[in-house]
Amino acid sequence: MADKPEVSNLDMSANVLPSLFDLTGRIAIITGGAGLLGRKHAEVIASFGGRPVLVDLPAADPETKAKQLAERFGVDAMGFRADITQPEQVRKLLDTVMARFGQVDILINNAANNPKVESPAGLAWSRVENFPLAMWDADLAVGLTGAFLCSQAIGVEMARRKRGVILNIASDLAVIGPDQRLYRQEGLSADQQPVKPVTYSVVKTGLIGLTRYLATYWADAGVRVNAISPGGVYNGQPETFVQRLASLIPLGRMAHLDEYQGAILFLCSDASSYMTGTNLVIDGGRSCW
Repeated sequence: MADKPEVSNLDMSANVLPSLFDLTGRIAIITGGAGLLGRKHAEVIASFGGRPVLVDLPAADPETKAKQLAERFGVDAMGFRADITQPEQVRKLLDTVMARFGQVDILINNAANNPKVESPAGLAWSRVENFPLAMWDADLAVGLTGAFLCSQAIGVEMARRKRGVILNIASDLAVIGPDQRLYRQEGLSADQQPVKPVTYSVVKTGLIGLTRYLATYWADAGVRVNAISPGGVYNGQPETFVQRLASLIPLGRMAHLDEYQGAILFLCSDASSYMTGTNLVIDGGRSCW
């Protein structure tokens, strides 16, 4: 007979349940942290007591975004300018965070290039046969290599402490192929139609592979690694596109900006303590069809 499983440290008693989502004092590094969804991730971390570190390029002004978070939620938020495709800058990020806070508890690999398919008629740059190698290299460098470099440096520190959470932000397009009909424009021939760029699917699928690899690699070191695959977020896209996409989703609409915050909190907190190597799909049901 197999041995009985050990009793979890997270005893599901009335006294413990309210603390499952408590992030008080935990340091969360968020790449792409000054961007649209990065700030939403930081908000939910801060609202449950965590201290977010917003990492982004200088043009995104992560320091100002962090100051706004600190004022709003009363936490010690930090902004840091870095190009995560450069190992020395990732190392400097970790050294700076360790000097200020003394620990890193959470890493959210959120940074990614997401080139828009809208372009002047006739260019069709996004199609595979025209896709620039320089853009391929740049997209993979940010979305995949950057996630690896951050996981490598910060994950090693987490493993040393025997505690930590890495969360990779993938996409529903890591689970299904893009429906290129969404991007069609009237009046263009087939070879001129814009499409969702190939790098987006490649990067997001690669993140799920990285998730599984690191989850098993550091399983005995107390580091949990999961991914989330969100569906499209409404952010003022053209009405034709929104209607087309909504018709593919059982819930009949795109996601609101704040609808992934509950999942972020769950996967970054002790509420998901028995969860690693998993990709949580939150797509309004799109991948069911």
